[in-house]
Amino acid sequence: MSEVVKLQLIGLSVVGIGILILLFIRASFVRVIGFVAIVLGLFTLVALSVPQMASLPPVEEKFDIATVKTPTDMATIGQKIFFSKGQCALCHTIGPSESARCPDLKGIGAKLSREFLFESLTQPQAYIYLDYRHEGVAKEYPARMPYINKNPIGLSRNEILSVIAFLQQMSGEPISVTVTELDAPGQAPAAPAKAAQSGPVAVAQAH
Repeated sequence: MSEVVKLQLIGLSVVGIGILILLFIRASFVRVIGFVAIVLGLFTLVALSVPQMASLPPVEEKFDIATVKTPTDMATIGQKIFFSKGQCALCHTIGPSESARCPDLKGIGAKLSREFLFESLTQPQAYIYLDYRHEGVAKEYPARMPYINKNPIGLSRNEILSVIAFLQQMSGEPISVTVTELDAPGQAPAAPAKAAQSGPVAVAQAH
């Protein structure tokens, strides 16, 4: 017997007890309790009759390097990771949105270099931005983004490169990440290049 059926039986029992109280007991206070029991039991039955949908975490995308033949393949995988394992869409949007909690990523691949994107994902505290929302001297405003390559998200280098490929493709830019940069299974990850010191640095203050 499922949990829902058990709860439905309990609800029916409560309704039945309430009806018996109203039929056979004359005391006003007890009759009020019986009426309340009927109402609560009916609410329970109605709630249990609504179809239930399980809330499950997004399906984790499997990265199979053997299936990646072109940068477009990487971008396709990166899009899936962006909306699933990477959890990027929990905070970021692609396009303006009033509900967005973090910067809009539309066109980000055309604004930032791939090296800067990689560093922003793996070392979000590398730069301290200045908060100008308050009067007086601008205050330091450290990034609140998690380290995407560490737990609980824990993207691999290949997955991060694929996300960057997706961001570039989504921005209408040529994909600068190549398939040859992917780490083969069992191969030690290659060290990423340092972020370019132009463009984004103009709006951030280095540590």
